[in-house]
Amino acid sequence: MDIKELKELVKFIEKSGFTEFEYETDNVRVYLSKNVQVGQIIAPQVQSQMVTTANQPVTTGNATENVVEKKSEELSGNPNLVEIKSPIVGTFYEAPAPGADPFVKEGDIVKKGKTLCIIEAMKIMNEIEAEFDCKIVKKVGKNGVPVEFGETIFLVEKV
Repeated sequence: MDIKELKELVKFIEKSGFTEFEYETDNVRVYLSKNVQVGQIIAPQVQSQMVTTANQPVTTGNATENVVEKKSEELSGNPNLVEIKSPIVGTFYEAPAPGADPFVKEGDIVKKGKTLCIIEAMKIMNEIEAEFDCKIVKKVGKNGVPVEFGETIFLVEKV
């Protein structure tokens, strides 16, 4: 798929009634979404393990088990925690520009609509906003590091 075909596809999706579109072949995967869904409540003991192991590098021995246990303890210790997941594949940025203050810090209480971070995808800066008033418990995303679709970037608590 070349850039011209991709641009035509984006235009088609924008005009259509679709909210999400996914296309995959052996060497190409395209995912487009009109709706940015930032927060999602999860069941701590079921999904936290699946999300953690999917996003961690493959290792041998106890390292992966320790990460899974730590994440499970973090979530089960506070049933009010909500994972904010990346709605797209891209690069996570905590600030609007290099050297600038981050949008949010751990411990901040933010209002609905406040920008939490930017995820750059195909040279487009996508602002990820809070969908509800919340307290930033943990910033999981690392500045300048790629994130996958559905990867946890923040742990927050509704206020």
